[in-house]
Amino acid sequence: MRIAFVSANREKLPDAVIPLGILCVMANLPSRHESELCDLCFAADPLRHLAERLRAFRPDVIAIGLRNIQSGDYSGCHDNLEFYRRVVAAVRAETDAPIVLGGGGFSVMPREILAHVQADFGISGEGEQAFVELLDVIEAASGDFDEVAGLHRMQAGAVVSSRRERPFPHLDDLPRPNRRLVDPRYFSDYGIDSIQTKRGCPLRCDYCTYPLIEGRSIRQRDPALVVDELFEIAAQRLGANHVFIVDSVFNLPPTHAKAVCREMIQRRFATPWTCYANPLGFDAELAQLMAEAGCVGAEIGSDSGVDAVLDRLKKGFHVDKIRRIHDLFSAAGLRDCHTFILGTRGETLDDVRRTLDFCRELDPFAAILGMWTDDN
Repeated sequence: MRIAFVSANREKLPDAVIPLGILCVMANLPSRHESELCDLCFAADPLRHLAERLRAFRPDVIAIGLRNIQSGDYSGCHDNLEFYRRVVAAVRAETDAPIVLGGGGFSVMPREILAHVQADFGISGEGEQAFVELLDVIEAASGDFDEVAGLHRMQAGAVVSSRRERPFPHLDDLPRPNRRLVDPRYFSDYGIDSIQTKRGCPLRCDYCTYPLIEGRSIRQRDPALVVDELFEIAAQRLGANHVFIVDSVFNLPPTHAKAVCREMIQRRFATPWTCYANPLGFDAELAQLMAEAGCVGAEIGSDSGVDAVLDRLKKGFHVDKIRRIHDLFSAAGLRDCHTFILGTRGETLDDVRRTLDFCRELDPFAAILGMWTDDN
């Protein structure tokens, strides 16, 4: 079959990011299928661009990636769902082929989004194996949709969800994504590539959607295979001069993070990189290893300068841990960017003032202050 993969994300602030999730699904596609990537990120008229690509390729199935329900950039906060609905409508105008939704944004509230944008199918969570299973059912016309784990589908105007639980894939067995498929402007204009060293997050932060997307079980990649992929990125010379590690938290568990760093150091990987970090499980040894491995900094989800607020958010740490990780970053020559959320549920104006005072006292390399909204 001919599969059109559509990356619908158009956010470019602070940087445009390659559609890594779609590339992972495409890499796992059996060779008997033909695929093409249609990326709407840089298109001046995205819906027209999509229509033209569909007419030229004539796909049998269209897979659309939904990265964010709301804008995740620095320009403000707006709803992306209406745009996704228009993308689905544009596909419908060109073909009767089945439309399958997926991606991190879709996985947060799959049933509601599928009903809203009126696609045919949606896959929540990791899609490498489930998408292939769905293609098999469509190709065989067997109707065995309940056998596809994580599948949601429209039936007689209602959403029907598969009851089959998905076994997590062994990450080391999955093929590497082919970055040569992406628009070269990701690299020429922004210079950033992305990689995962593991999936899953065991933390229970009150607002976080990572466990919905990847589950709570941490599944680690072999550090040697991670660094193999990093060297592959460098060898392709596509223009990336920086790598962002997109793990929900790079330093958990610390043993794996240290192993990845040691592999980078041993093999002299030279491209600068950054990541997300958490005050939990962070020590001086890891800070030093990260610096020696080429890390230049990390974004740390500190969230508040008030212990009671951190408790309500179920962060698992207090402000002493935030001070500690800042000190460790400074000692190792790493740049720390702390994110804080103001106005969370139950937070008082005095709590907000104390967080602002704490941020000034901490004096990190950078800080990002966000406002809590009822949509969070």
